[in-house]
Amino acid sequence: MNYIQYQVSDRIAFVTLNRPEKRNALSHELVSELQVAFQQASEDDAVKVVVLRSNGEAFCAGADLGYLQKLQQFSYEENVADSNHLKQLFLQIYTLNKVVIAQIQGHALAGGCGLAAVCDFSFSVPEAKFGYTEVKIGFIPAIVMVFLLRRMSEGKSKQLLLSGDLISAEEAQQVGLINYLSSKESLQNDVLTFANRLISSNSGQSMATTKQMIAAVQSMSLAEALQYASEMNAKARASEDCQRGIAAFLNKEKLIW
Repeated sequence: MNYIQYQVSDRIAFVTLNRPEKRNALSHELVSELQVAFQQASEDDAVKVVVLRSNGEAFCAGADLGYLQKLQQFSYEENVADSNHLKQLFLQIYTLNKVVIAQIQGHALAGGCGLAAVCDFSFSVPEAKFGYTEVKIGFIPAIVMVFLLRRMSEGKSKQLLLSGDLISAEEAQQVGLINYLSSKESLQNDVLTFANRLISSNSGQSMATTKQMIAAVQSMSLAEALQYASEMNAKARASEDCQRGIAAFLNKEKLIW
């Protein structure tokens, strides 16, 4: 891999954007390498949590504008294929069978802000800025809005998507775009502490199933969602993890997952 670094340590897969000279902009090649890395983490039984992070000053500046300019010469069908390429990455992260934590050490803009938003948890330094700037260059925040509207209220989403304005990390936390603020000095340690708590305290199977259900129920009717939930509830009761967890609780045993 040229634009991504991948390593596994203590049940955590670290996926690191490594294109700092371009502020980790999303080129076709970088997106492809991210897809490979997340697929690798998904299939690795030794991995329970994924941390997405970046080298350099910016977390991710969004789409590579030079690449976007080239795409203007492509056919409509070629542009649809390229758009689907990015869509598949966002959907892959959103539905991954492992918890994904974004470690945001710098600005997350446009598609980069979308990348942060599809992660399950996010830690950011206070100095980082967030925003969807596409409308300022005549583009649209098309794919990112689908996921943003699932994460935040329509009103706050409209404010970001239509204004193109940047907001502080503190405001991003207030509107629910990110979860936690950490100083530059403590960011890495805070992410590792949180990841290790999930690893030791929670069933990986339970987190995967819960994440799967969160993605699925929002497109169902109330009746469909409740029926689906009842069926998943019944399946969970029969799972090895549930049996093990309940037995440990009743026997007052400390369970390390």
